[in-house]
Amino acid sequence: MDLLRNPRIGNLLGFIACALLMGYAWYAQFVLELEPCPLCIFQRVAMIALGVIFLVAALHGPARTGRRVYGALLAIAALAGIAIAGRHVWLQNLPPDQVPSCGPGLSYMLDAFPLTEALRMAFTGSGECAEIDWTFLGLSMPAWVLIMFALLGGFAVWNNWRSVRREP
Repeated sequence: MDLLRNPRIGNLLGFIACALLMGYAWYAQFVLELEPCPLCIFQRVAMIALGVIFLVAALHGPARTGRRVYGALLAIAALAGIAIAGRHVWLQNLPPDQVPSCGPGLSYMLDAFPLTEALRMAFTGSGECAEIDWTFLGLSMPAWVLIMFALLGGFAVWNNWRSVRREP
C-alpha cells in the first residue's frame, strides 16, 4: 500500500493535518477558553494558508512543474509560519524584565491604526504574547506550532519536488 507515491494523496494528507491543527486551535479557544494573542492569530492565518495551498494542490493534481510551484508556495507559507511562531517562542523565553508591556488587542489595532502600523505592532509582540497558558511535554503551544510548520513544510517540499514514477 503505497499511498504516498501519489503526490495528490500527500497534499490531501497535508490539508487534513492543517485542518486538524486548526480544529484544535479553535477547541483551545472556545472550549478551553484560551484567548489567542495577536501572534497566535497570525500563526492561524499562516496555517490556514498552508492548508488551502495543500487542498488546491490535491484537487489540481498538476504535473511536475506545477507540483514544484505548489511546493514552493507551500514552503513560503510554512516559512512565514515558522517566522511568526519562532518570534512567539522567542518572546515566551525572554527574561521577565525584558518582556514588552501588554498592548491592545489585534482587532483594536486594526481599527485604530493603519494596516502597516498594526502589523508592525502585532509582530513586535506584547506581554500577552509572552504568557504561557498551555504546555504539552514541556513545550508551549507556539513551540508545537513551530514544529508542525517545520514538519509540514518539509513534507510539502518532499512531496511536491520528488520524482514520481508512473506505473505502466
